[in-house]
Amino acid sequence: MSKPRVVVTFSASPDMREAVRETLEPIAEITYLSEVDADARPDVLASAQAVITWFISGELGGPGELDRLRSAGFVQLLSAGVDRVPFDELPPDVLIASNAGAYSAPMAEHVLAMALALAKRLPQNHAAMARGEFDQETLSRAIRGSIAGVLGFGGIGQASAALFKPLGARIHAINRSGETDAPVDWIGTLDDDLDAVLSEADILVISLPLTRVTDALIGARELSLMKPDAILVNVARAAIVDEDALYEHLRGNPAFSAGIDTWWEEPDDDEPFRPRLPFLDLPNVIGSPHNSAITAGSLAEAARRAAENVARHLRGEAVENLVDRADYVALQ
Repeated sequence: MSKPRVVVTFSASPDMREAVRETLEPIAEITYLSEVDADARPDVLASAQAVITWFISGELGGPGELDRLRSAGFVQLLSAGVDRVPFDELPPDVLIASNAGAYSAPMAEHVLAMALALAKRLPQNHAAMARGEFDQETLSRAIRGSIAGVLGFGGIGQASAALFKPLGARIHAINRSGETDAPVDWIGTLDDDLDAVLSEADILVISLPLTRVTDALIGARELSLMKPDAILVNVARAAIVDEDALYEHLRGNPAFSAGIDTWWEEPDDDEPFRPRLPFLDLPNVIGSPHNSAITAGSLAEAARRAAENVARHLRGEAVENLVDRADYVALQ
């Protein structure tokens, strides 16, 4: 009996290919779409029993290509976020799984780095020293004894909490159920407890998926509930926070600070980065180019985890991180 075909739609690096090969080669035939002639793509997609893709958008754009995934039945994303998936163009019976948790460790380190830099006023002090000022009077912040509020207590949120807790921070978390087995000092739900976490947090970590519920979740009202010297770190999706509201809050409250890894408008390929609002001119902002997940080996590990989920599907086992389309349809 021939092996089932798994189609990979993106151009993978050698270490990513090796991770996929080690995981799937014993049970599947692996085909890279970038190596398939244009006229053969429709038949290759139609013969797939599973697909591994970044976001689908941009990778499968030919006539009828998305509809041909009907025969595959299972689409595994390399991305943890699924807000860019064109759900309305996909056959309704195709299962879609995210890669949630695949990037938790490097992203948690990034969260901690941003929070520590802002708590210790490293951007402000560096800029002041460059101007010839040697300010030893303005106090920095301690992590010990602070409250780290974590909005979205999945893989990234839990990994971030695990780094903050040994430093003496108390963890106040938000998830869907209001329950967790992970060590926290308090946990609640988005529906009932968002305002409480916002008002209590010294550091607010945003690690929620962008859904129809979390789109523009944090606006001017929510920011006004936060402490005047709170630190906001967003490694999720920019659209969870209202861009204008955050900029005005940072500009009007210099003790408040933000670490921003995901942006409202991000350039394609080699285009210059030109944000609509001059966040990077503000002394109380640290920015990074949406690279919190990217460290040496992180993409290969993400490819391995994606392939392992595909292997579960092919073996008839329960797969992880299945996406509920109803959470995202309003974003399309």
